[in-house]
Amino acid sequence: MPVQTTMADTLAVALGERSYTIHFETDSSASLAARVADLRAAGRRAVVVTDTSLQRAQAGFLFAAFGDTPVVAVEPGEESKSLAGFSRLLDFLAANKVDRGGVVFAVGGGVIGDLAGFAAAAWLRGVDFIQVPTTLLAMVDSSVGGKTGINHPAGKNLVGAFHQPRAVHISTGLLRTLPAREFSAGAAEVIKYGLLGDAELFARLESAALQPGSADLADVIRRCCAIKAGIVEADERETATEGGRALLNLGHTFGHAIENAAGYGDYLHGEAVAIGLCAAARLSHRLGFIGAAEIGRIERVLIAHGLPVRLRSPLPLPVLESAMGRDKKVRAGGIRFIVLSAIGAARTLAGVDPALAAASFREVGASS
Repeated sequence: MPVQTTMADTLAVALGERSYTIHFETDSSASLAARVADLRAAGRRAVVVTDTSLQRAQAGFLFAAFGDTPVVAVEPGEESKSLAGFSRLLDFLAANKVDRGGVVFAVGGGVIGDLAGFAAAAWLRGVDFIQVPTTLLAMVDSSVGGKTGINHPAGKNLVGAFHQPRAVHISTGLLRTLPAREFSAGAAEVIKYGLLGDAELFARLESAALQPGSADLADVIRRCCAIKAGIVEADERETATEGGRALLNLGHTFGHAIENAAGYGDYLHGEAVAIGLCAAARLSHRLGFIGAAEIGRIERVLIAHGLPVRLRSPLPLPVLESAMGRDKKVRAGGIRFIVLSAIGAARTLAGVDPALAAASFREVGASS
């Protein structure tokens, strides 16, 4: 795997002139404060984008890291990843006279990283931004790789840009105060990494559910970041004909459709992905790649991590199918599904009979 490690507390993502470092610390507030001071000394304006929940829960961290840096706080949840939310951030950047030397700090979960990153990508045709993920999901997945964007009524993340961060600062200590439901949602992405490329990680999750107090939590987070970094380095813009970055969407074709059909905010992203992983596993079984025993293993791990394996209430299959048809992974009018050839190995597959996908959706609670 083409991942370069440097010091014990960093991981480099090698993308040529867009390369950056992921910093792992228990508390990164001092490192961030030093970075902000350096920016100010260089005459560069820094601003912070966060959400109102984090602003209340982590006021001490925010002050220690950013002091009197201008802050805008949006409402938490997928509803903020909208054209209205995007417009509000542009107004904030304008009001604070952010020029081409400005730096946007995205402090929060995946919604904040996606929204703030897209605003940074668009403002003045691109200003620097730095990811400061505060949820497990953002730490292991969305903060790394440079995908930014917002939702559209037609589908999840349909509006966006590739815009790599200049750095990622991960403070694992912040997870101690993360709500249990949010931690479980992040665990869905950790499970995804085990399924798509790390059977040993999946076995570790089978042996004991990951918890905020798990002794190896930091190592698990680093392991997921290393997997993603390697995939992104090999296929930054998801252009590979087979495999590549698309593998990171395991469970997401189904999961994004669930989010769209249910209304953004009804399911946390990780909860929808968990159900999507179950649907993807069932599709893989119907295609003859994995056995029923593997489906059982996957569902047991998800349940152990407090995640749903079926829809809480039925969603109409035609609505789900329509949402899947608008997914970003549609090529030449057809959906490329990510399926499992084994636990720890995934592949992309085009030309899947829609009836098989529909049957898999029904098995996780879709109604005809």
